[in-house]
Amino acid sequence: MSPENWTQVTVFVLLGFPSGHILQSLLFLGLTVTYAVTATGNLLIIGLSWVDRRLHTQMYFFLRNLSFLELLLVSVVVPKMLVVSLTGDGSISFASCITQSYLYFLLGTTDFFLLAVMSLDRYLAICRPLHYEVLMSGRVCFQLVLASWIAGFLWVLCPTILMASLPFCGPNGIDHFFCDSWPLLRLSCGDTHLLELVAFVLSTSVLLGSLAVTSVSYACILATVLRSHTATERKKVFSTCASHLTVVVIVYGSSISLYIRMSEAQSMLLNKGASVLSCIVTPLLNPFIFSLRNDKVKQALRDALRRHRPMAGRKNEGHL
Repeated sequence: MSPENWTQVTVFVLLGFPSGHILQSLLFLGLTVTYAVTATGNLLIIGLSWVDRRLHTQMYFFLRNLSFLELLLVSVVVPKMLVVSLTGDGSISFASCITQSYLYFLLGTTDFFLLAVMSLDRYLAICRPLHYEVLMSGRVCFQLVLASWIAGFLWVLCPTILMASLPFCGPNGIDHFFCDSWPLLRLSCGDTHLLELVAFVLSTSVLLGSLAVTSVSYACILATVLRSHTATERKKVFSTCASHLTVVVIVYGSSISLYIRMSEAQSMLLNKGASVLSCIVTPLLNPFIFSLRNDKVKQALRDALRRHRPMAGRKNEGHL
C-alpha cells in the first residue's frame, strides 16, 4: 500500500483476555492483590538487604537489584491491565504503546544479564573462594550491574526504533494484554522482515548467551562440590544455589516456550501464558523464593519485626 493511501494509526486497543463483566471484576481483584503482594515482597527484600549489615554482601547486592528489576517489570504491565479490567477501555496511544514495549524488553533483557551475573557470582564464591573478595569487590559488583542495564538498554534500542518507524494503517486491535512486539508486528502494513530478523538474532543471542554462562557456571559448581565437599557442605551449597536456579528455570522456561510455533490461536495463547509467567508470576514469586529458602533473610526479617514491636508498644503506652 502506498503512503498516500493509508492513515497512520495513533491509538491501539489492547484486547487482553476476552471475558464477561464478572470475570473482568475477578481479574481486577486478582491483579490488585497480586500487584500489592509483589510490590510489598520485593520492597521488603530491597529494604532488608539495604539496612541489615549481615546482608551487605555481594549475593544480596545482586538480589536487591533483581528485586528492583522485578518490581519495575511488573509495574510496566500490571497498572495498565488494572485500568483495562476496571474500565473496559483498552485504548493506548501509539507513543505509550511503543514506550511500554521498549521498557518491557529492556527490563526483560537486563533480567537475563543479571541472572547470568548472579550465576557467575555463585561460581566464583564456591569454586574460587580464595580470590572471591578480590574478583567480586564492591566496585566490580556495581560495574557488573551497571553493565547489565546498559547492555539491556542498547540491546533493544535498535528493534524499538525500527518498530516505531513501521507504518500502521489498521486494524488497531492488539491481541494481548500489553504491547508485545509479536502482535504489534502483525498489525503493521509495512515490510517487517528486517525487524523480525534483527529481533530474532538479538533475542536469541541474549537468551542463549546468558543461558550458556549460567549453565557453564553451575556445571563447574556441581563438579567442584561433588569432588571436594562433604555431604553437609554439599547440602549447604545446593541450598544457597536453589533459589537462584528456581528463578532461572522459570524465566528461561517461559522465554524459550515463546520460540515454540503452533497454530496461530495456540501460539497467541502460549504467548500470553508465557508473558503472564515472566512479567507477573516471577516477580510475585521472587521474594518468596529467595526469602523462604534463605536463613539470613528470614533472620533479618524476624529481627526487623522484633525491633518494630517494642516501638509499636511504646507508642500505644504513650497514647494511654
